[in-house]
Amino acid sequence: MDVNGPDAAKSHLFYWFFESQTCDPHLDPGEQKRLIEETPLLIWLNGGPGASSSAGLFLENGPLRIADDAAGTISVSPDSWNQEAHVLYWDQPIGTGYSYCEKPETYVQDEDVLSTMFREGLQAFYATYPEYKPCPLYVCGESYAGKYVPAIALEISEHPDIKLKGIAVGNGWIKPELSVRVLIDYAYASGYLGRGQKEHLDTYYTNFTNVLEEGERTKEPKTLEHATDLGNALVDAVLAYGGNFDVYDVRRWDDLSAGALRPYMDSEGVREALNVRDSGVLWQFADNSGPVATALKADNMTDASKKYGDLMEKGYKVLLYTGNFDTACGYQSTEEILDALVTPHDTWHASPRLIWKQAQGNPKGFVRSLRTEKTGHSPGKSVTQVAIPDSGHEVPAYQPQVAREMLYNWLFDRPFVGQDPQSTVEEILKKAQ
Repeated sequence: MDVNGPDAAKSHLFYWFFESQTCDPHLDPGEQKRLIEETPLLIWLNGGPGASSSAGLFLENGPLRIADDAAGTISVSPDSWNQEAHVLYWDQPIGTGYSYCEKPETYVQDEDVLSTMFREGLQAFYATYPEYKPCPLYVCGESYAGKYVPAIALEISEHPDIKLKGIAVGNGWIKPELSVRVLIDYAYASGYLGRGQKEHLDTYYTNFTNVLEEGERTKEPKTLEHATDLGNALVDAVLAYGGNFDVYDVRRWDDLSAGALRPYMDSEGVREALNVRDSGVLWQFADNSGPVATALKADNMTDASKKYGDLMEKGYKVLLYTGNFDTACGYQSTEEILDALVTPHDTWHASPRLIWKQAQGNPKGFVRSLRTEKTGHSPGKSVTQVAIPDSGHEVPAYQPQVAREMLYNWLFDRPFVGQDPQSTVEEILKKAQ
């Protein structure tokens, strides 16, 4: 899609669209039109900054899977999110995947420009494929997209012709100050830090938060970039103390491999099939490094949590889910963010935390939710939090079936069938009195 980038430079945003598998070309045209329009449209963004959403497509929740072998073998995924929804995989900011700017070395430096470019790109998509404009829209993503998604949703919310219904974020980089503290605490609780090492890092953490607070107060880019340097140094220090465990899965020493994806995406046949061969741009993928991350350095450690609160107050559905073994953007930080944002606080705090069960075997997850009805000037509220056991940062990669079911339960207001353990706990405690 052609959009205006920074300094009005002409930019091109890459997308890869998959229609819902519920759509049947053999249906009566009127029935097919109704089915297309009633089916939700999900937009998926990976984080980074600089991580292409094609990684989410092939490694997490798309209809295709790529094997980590020399051939990069492609197979059909049985757990694709497009089984009951249209899914649009979107590469942003420019410099990510196949998205690029015609003005060399031009990159997005803040969420406002990114969100405007996204909205323009989405409107261009609707102009090209108007049959999907009536679809209920949900903006979804993971990791650093925890910043992109709410900013984009707020931008879209100012355009009522776009049928935005909600957002979903997995293991979101939302309030980095909190995520860094939780990382230190998690590493200590897991035995990757000793007490003396933790206390040493706590001193540096105080300096980091002081600089970040000054930067957020003054909006001075150099101060905010310094805060990012300090925050990243703390993460690196934790990993160095801990023997370089995988920050995205505390049980591992190496992150999930995407080794076969780059040669596949840059192969001549794939580039031709995706209509990007003539652009001259190679597929780009980075995780918090490279020119995309450098351009967003002042943005990296800033707090995006208020935007989630704004979306809740506007009545949009919000889903935040986390894999429990992620230390980069872990469960505790998500919990503390929601506890501070969701109102009424007493009702949210009193909401039961269900053990989401399956017929046999271990629990699928732990679910807390709040729904309030529309009354007077209040649009109502729908907030859902899910913790997924036995999962790292990329939940759909670790638990694909559970992730898909979680999404559809939230999307279509299906129940999370489970048990509130509170009465059992009270009985256990009472017996000990």
